Amino acid sequence: MGASLLLSDRRTFLAGAAALGLAACGGAGKGGRTKLVLGDQVHLLQSKAEAAGALKGLAYDIEWANFVGAAPLLEALNAGAVDTAPAGDLPVVLAVAAGVPLKVIAGSISSTRDIGIVVPPGSPIRDVAGLPGHRVIVSSARGSISHYLLLEALKEAKVDRKSVDIGFMLPNDAAAAFAAGRIDAWATFGTYQIAAEARGARVLRDGQGINTGLSLIAASQAALDDPAKRAALKDVLARFRTASQWAQAHPDTYAVLFAKATGVDPKLAKLIVDRQNPVLVAPDAAVITPLQRVVDRFHADGELPVHVDV
Repeated sequence: MGASLLLSDRRTFLAGAAALGLAACGGAGKGGRTKLVLGDQVHLLQSKAEAAGALKGLAYDIEWANFVGAAPLLEALNAGAVDTAPAGDLPVVLAVAAGVPLKVIAGSISSTRDIGIVVPPGSPIRDVAGLPGHRVIVSSARGSISHYLLLEALKEAKVDRKSVDIGFMLPNDAAAAFAAGRIDAWATFGTYQIAAEARGARVLRDGQGINTGLSLIAASQAALDDPAKRAALKDVLARFRTASQWAQAHPDTYAVLFAKATGVDPKLAKLIVDRQNPVLVAPDAAVITPLQRVVDRFHADGELPVHVDV
């Protein structure tokens, strides 16, 4: 999706990566073949690629590494434990600001409804203006897309952020705390948000008009500097794009296969696919321009320690 990814302090990020104790990526697979270690979040990339049959006949080996959030995934990328990391726009930018050697190699644009500030059913909080004096948990870390949504929503509602008790928690831990009634509101995203809504949570504010809806795939500079891995990355990205096109053309079939692959309830899987089914694209102007606007704003707010030229 851990939560030690406080990128306002570069040393904190690097210490968090080292503390994971993850082994560096092996460059060789079976029989000396090139091997890619592909990071993933909640099995989204893997399930789509396998559902589309896009990973047949590979000339290299792959290994999947699944994470619950962007923070630990990007720490793993920095530690050399994965070659790629799919994550939201701001976590990737914050990793760059912290000195993580990576490049953005692909992007996609999802619905900005796929991120929101939610409250439990029956909560007396009716809107963002009602958050002062309450505890709001952000998933998964400072500088996440959820954190950006919360800060911008508070500004929009003319609420002083200091009047809100803001904490940070990995999504799976936050989901348990939210379900148990231990937090008043939760800024979250994706599968976690959809699952909460399915259990009756109300959305105070989603990302429409605030977030970009961008997801990025980052690759480590070490992987890109390895000619064999670079060629394998080019090939696997083409396969991911084919898989995303197939999933868009066959959303109902994909939803059924996604439910089987992940164990998610079929009704929930359908909701997830409806919101999270974008086509993979090159990191061109359609990706860079909106991302730069968000980066500029986040830097102006003092949340990004250095300005980043996307």
